[in-house]
Amino acid sequence: MSRYYLDYNASAPVHPKVIETVAATMSIKGNASSVHAEGRGVKAIVENAREQLRQFINGPVNGVIFTSGGTESIHYALHGSVCTDDVGEGNVKRIFVSAIEHPAVFENAATTGVPVEIIPALKSGLVDLDWLKARLEGYNLENEGRFLVCLMLANNETGVIQPVAEAAAIIHDAGGLIFVDAAQAAGKIPVNFVMLGADMMAMTGHKFGGPIGVGALIIRPNLALEPVMRGGGHEMNRRAGTSNVPAIAGFGKACELAAGSLAKATEIKDMRDQMQKTVQDHGAHVWGNGCDRLPGTLCFSAPGFSSETQVMALDLEGVAVSSGSACSSGKASASKVLLAMGVEGELVTSMIRVSLGATSTQEDVDGFIRAWTKAYARVQERGAA
Repeated sequence: MSRYYLDYNASAPVHPKVIETVAATMSIKGNASSVHAEGRGVKAIVENAREQLRQFINGPVNGVIFTSGGTESIHYALHGSVCTDDVGEGNVKRIFVSAIEHPAVFENAATTGVPVEIIPALKSGLVDLDWLKARLEGYNLENEGRFLVCLMLANNETGVIQPVAEAAAIIHDAGGLIFVDAAQAAGKIPVNFVMLGADMMAMTGHKFGGPIGVGALIIRPNLALEPVMRGGGHEMNRRAGTSNVPAIAGFGKACELAAGSLAKATEIKDMRDQMQKTVQDHGAHVWGNGCDRLPGTLCFSAPGFSSETQVMALDLEGVAVSSGSACSSGKASASKVLLAMGVEGELVTSMIRVSLGATSTQEDVDGFIRAWTKAYARVQERGAA
């Protein structure tokens, strides 16, 4: 049976040239922290990858900190900003989290020990900036303490692109900081750290053709963060641990190659829209349809066809999709993103996410359309009977 992979938001296939880079780097001797010639050679590989990533997202010089992935970057951003004693930038006393954030943001915010407030979402899938603006208009830094707002660039379930630059302006006017989770956006839409107004940004390699197990936290100049990984002086004394040089080299290569993926955005969107038209013609409801979305993300609910049943039925037909965030899709729970958007009942429990990427083909799209329409027709026939 042919297999059709449509779960790029969970993890994109590793680019062949990235595999070559990782394999070649694994054969090189040396520790990036050693001062001898071999160590300096390995260190040069790490710094080259750092520059590739920095240029990819227009990050600040000396602002790219390599981590093990998006979750660690989120942990570092939230806990590091709360723990620091630097009165000029850090010492965060309150965290605001948009209602549509990745579970890792909610979980880490909850363990920082400071109050957490939720920014509501609109039915469209966008964060409610009017709520945020009204809340911050009355915010007293002296009494309530410095605050941090967490807002993702693109939602991992609906694909809806959030108004980060507009939010950053509101937040900075009120004296706060903004952390941007760009894990789903990087490599799919243009990402510009400076133009977004981010203070911190998380990325991970495996969402756009890089290796699994490597990511980065990008930090603006002069922002003090307390290290949450302690030991040696790795990563400019900001994140201890021996550098995973092969993965970092592969991450850098994925950033270099990402321009090719971005150039395919229109083609990817056209394929997404073919699938969208099919499911809408059969009565499904598409989420985030009225907003700017990631070109390859299709999130919809099919009444009468539960999420779990859809995923299993499609898998049996050779089609790989998910029922939400890859970090929670194995759990039998309703989508917190849809609930935050005010969606209720069967529309929540019948949602699946289909996601394409740079190596998706028309055959993948056709495979999904055949399998899904066949499966949903059976469901509708049983309902009619």
